[in-house]
Formats: sequence, structure tokens, C-alpha cells
Amino acid sequence: MVAVGGDGTAHVALQAIAGTGTPLGVVPAGTGNDLALALGIPADPVAAARALATDLREGRSRSVDAGRVGERWWATVLCCGFDSAVTDRANRLRWPRGRRRYDVAVALELARLRPYEMTLRLDDGEVRTVPATMIAVGNTSWYGGGLQICPGADPADGLFDLTVVGPTTRRELVRTRPRLADGSHVDHPSVSVYRASRVELSSPGVTAYADGEPVAALPIVAECVPGALTVAGAARVDQPS
Repeated sequence: MVAVGGDGTAHVALQAIAGTGTPLGVVPAGTGNDLALALGIPADPVAAARALATDLREGRSRSVDAGRVGERWWATVLCCGFDSAVTDRANRLRWPRGRRRYDVAVALELARLRPYEMTLRLDDGEVRTVPATMIAVGNTSWYGGGLQICPGADPADGLFDLTVVGPTTRRELVRTRPRLADGSHVDHPSVSVYRASRVELSSPGVTAYADGEPVAALPIVAECVPGALTVAGAARVDQPS
């Protein structure tokens, strides 16, 4: 199956083929192309189509992990809190296009910035209730049009990387956001990083987004399913820099 578009298009395709062994080819042509970026697919649609055709002709593909919430599959990052509010806002904007749409959405949502009370449980372990500005559960590193929110995420290791951002001010969030480009935000004292194959999240009135699409209102259980997605046309599997 070939998905021509952005992460939302790939997300729709994923629902049909995850766990089946049918290869997914991605031709990036959308607002956010984070799955293509994570898989090393050329950013140019023509080059991506040629790479896909070559892999299909030569019978090449590879398996990577996918996330699942109930019956819903996702491939990149699941987020909740400030970032899911930004995604919701970005999806409702009609201008501008591309990454600038997320920048405008961030500016609009900063006026409503507040910490959420999040309950978090990893791999059936300790239950933590923490104040958090946002939580990102990464199967891959990137979301939001090229922001490296979970820089250590590897979609071939059977684990999610979690980035938990504690309470912060508008000014500090704005100052730290440029560090998402290279993933150095994880060194900030308000940021905690975890790894797990199963994540339970709960917070009243919060909706989880994955691949830029609304998934479900919390509470949710997210599971990492090893090798659930077969991809073609990918130059490499996402690796931390």
C-alpha cells in the first residue's frame, strides 16, 4: 500500500496493514512528514517514489515497531497535554501551510499554558501522578513537522521513549522549544525521559494524538508491538544521533 501525503495519510493506511506483513510505502507530500523523515525516505516526492519502486522491484522491505491504543495503530509519536492542544489547533488552521502552521498553533496555545495532572504507569510498574506540561510517547523521534521530541527513540527496539515535560513558564517553554530541533531539550531540568513497552496515561479532559491525529480521550493504554509494520522505500531505520 502506498500512502501519498503526510503523516495523517500514512496513519490511515496503517490501520489497514499493520500486523499483516503487507509493505507500506510513503511518498511524503503533506504538512508533516515525520514518518518519512524517521525512516530515511527522501523528502522529495519523486525521489521517494523512485526509491519505493526500486525496493518493490527488488523485493526489499524491513520491519519496524508500531504503537497501538486499543484497535488504533500509530507509527511516530503519541502526545498529550500542551502538544496535543497545539496539534488540535494546527489541524484547525487553514493558514499557513507546512511547519509554520505548528509555529502559529504554538503561539496561540501559549496563552492557555497550564500544567496537567497526569497519572502515568509504565510496564505494570509504579503509578506516578505528576504535574506535566506535556507527555510524548515516541516510537520514532520526530513529530510536529521535524521536531525531535524523543531523540533516543528507535522503532526497531520494541520500546517507546517517553519525554515528560514538567511544569514550566511560557517564557521558558519558548526559550527551550528551539532545542527540539536537535533533541537537546532532554537535558533541561524540567524534562524526564523513560523507556517502556506499555504505557498507561490518565488525565481528565485531555485527548491523546498520534501521528498528528486524534486517537482517544484519556485514560489510554499504549502498547509497542515489535515488527508490526513492514516498510519499503526506506533508506534506514530511525536511529538516535
